[in-house]
Amino acid sequence: MNKIMISVFFLFLTVQVSAQQKTNKSQGAIIKFEKTNHDFGKILYRSDGSYRFKFVNKGKEPLLLSKPRSSCGCTVPTWPKAPIMPGDTGTIKVTYNTHIIGRFNKTVTVYSNASKPVVLHIHGEVIPQPKPMVPVKQTEKNATPVKK
Repeated sequence: MNKIMISVFFLFLTVQVSAQQKTNKSQGAIIKFEKTNHDFGKILYRSDGSYRFKFVNKGKEPLLLSKPRSSCGCTVPTWPKAPIMPGDTGTIKVTYNTHIIGRFNKTVTVYSNASKPVVLHIHGEVIPQPKPMVPVKQTEKNATPVKK
């Protein structure tokens, strides 16, 4: 009988702690991005490969961002270091190195005091700069050049 009572007590205690943890998480910081995916399409070699991902803190506590992690060294994130208060907005700037020609598909994982990390995606293709064209002088056929 004692074993049953102890088991019931621990079961009750586990349910209470679980319910309390869910309540605390729902009242914390909540990060909500306008979009988490950006397609650059075709961008020129050495052009600006930056995009700003906008977000809002939908929670009831200040949002604290940790250092976002990029999938490689060719992608650099810049983020706000100050806390984002409830209802306030912010941006994370993601810059891709456009000195590398070819297709790219990169991610940046954003860590914060919100419940789960958010993964931001950028993709596109860096194409070479067009070759400069030498202007061609227009002349009439069978015309004689004139010296000035």
